[in-house]
Amino acid sequence: MLQIWVNLIPLCVSGIAWAHDAGLQQNTLQFDLTFDTDPQIGLSEEPWTSKYGAQNDLGYSGPLSFSHFNYKKCLEDASVPFDIGIIGFPFDTTTSFRPGARFGPYAIRSGSRRQSLGAGRGYTLAWGSSPSDYGSSLLDCGDVPISAYDNAKAIDQMEAAYSTLLSRPVFGGTSEVYKEKTRAFSLDGKEHPRIVTLGGDHTIVLPILRALHKVYGPVSVIHFDAHLDTWPPKGTTVQEGITHGSFFAVAAEEGLLTNTSIHAGIRCKMFGMEDIEHDDTVGFQVISTEDIDDYGIKKVIEKIRQRIGDKPVYLSLDIDVVDPGQAPATGTPEVGGWTTREVKRILRGLS
Repeated sequence: MLQIWVNLIPLCVSGIAWAHDAGLQQNTLQFDLTFDTDPQIGLSEEPWTSKYGAQNDLGYSGPLSFSHFNYKKCLEDASVPFDIGIIGFPFDTTTSFRPGARFGPYAIRSGSRRQSLGAGRGYTLAWGSSPSDYGSSLLDCGDVPISAYDNAKAIDQMEAAYSTLLSRPVFGGTSEVYKEKTRAFSLDGKEHPRIVTLGGDHTIVLPILRALHKVYGPVSVIHFDAHLDTWPPKGTTVQEGITHGSFFAVAAEEGLLTNTSIHAGIRCKMFGMEDIEHDDTVGFQVISTEDIDDYGIKKVIEKIRQRIGDKPVYLSLDIDVVDPGQAPATGTPEVGGWTTREVKRILRGLS
């Protein structure tokens, strides 16, 4: 059985802030917004409640959280434990072509509102179940306030945030169907939360792998992408060498990866076969985009499962694995990608 970690609001007003151009100084006015509630108010007798009941959010209304999940700023509030946490990494300052992925966490949450998983509407015929059927406690942990000016600091912030969430105690399930997933793989023999990260350019995986290594040791990676992302670091400084195209090579140099990782959906331009040869030294095998036409979805799934085996694995999905005709805003588009339906079928086959 594959064990996978993935990279897939009550609002509180506390003040008004003015951010200066450099983003380094902030003045905040604090307001006391605590109000006394009249104990004589009978909500059940008021016009709205007596006629219509609860103030339920619609798919297109309410505070923004992933699929209408409960929302907490988990990095500063540990009051709500969770089995699976969702965290946003709004970061895009190591891209080589088109930036904008910092808006990814917001866009993913906005697009997820139609699902209403937090309201129990998650059953699909394809899966024959709903995410809530598996008994895990789900929580949207908000976004990490990542520096947009200092990449070294930003990468450290992401590692610190991910490590913080990994160290939290799990909720332990919402029903008897819940099963522990991570205890068997963790170095300390404890159950740890699983984290779904919303990016963000693909460099976010490096600090995530660093955080996972502290808990699980080296892990394998299932990498859905049009690009290898294993090119050797280049540049005149250490930080310049860490980009969305080199982070896996850096991770391998740091001993964060096993030698049993795999790409899926590769179709990028390369310098030559030497890129594939170097990719092999980083620990990856390649499934190209065209392989799905030659061998079919089932064979693609079988190859991925065979490569990973029963080892702990991190799954990373770059939106550019999908054809740019369906995902045109991606930062590094490559024609001829998989369809969303094909990617969903493969993911289901890995479950």
